[in-house]
Amino acid sequence: MEQYELELIAKYGKQDEELGHLWQKHLEYEQALEKYENKTFLSSQEESEMKRLKKKKLAGKTKIQNILEKYRRQEVDNET
Repeated sequence: MEQYELELIAKYGKQDEELGHLWQKHLEYEQALEKYENKTFLSSQEESEMKRLKKKKLAGKTKIQNILEKYRRQEVDNET
């Protein structure tokens, strides 16, 4: 995530329940994926789980991006 996006999440994540929840899940997926990425060998079950987590993380990131777009527009409107 870019710095501006992280700032928006910090600013609106507490008041926007969905954004806060999605961000928390994103961090959890990231942490879980790190465990797999640090291994030198993955079993087929671990590979499947890693793929599943990556898909969930990507889907969540897409939702986060959509929510952040709303706040980006709001920030621009507030500046004008």
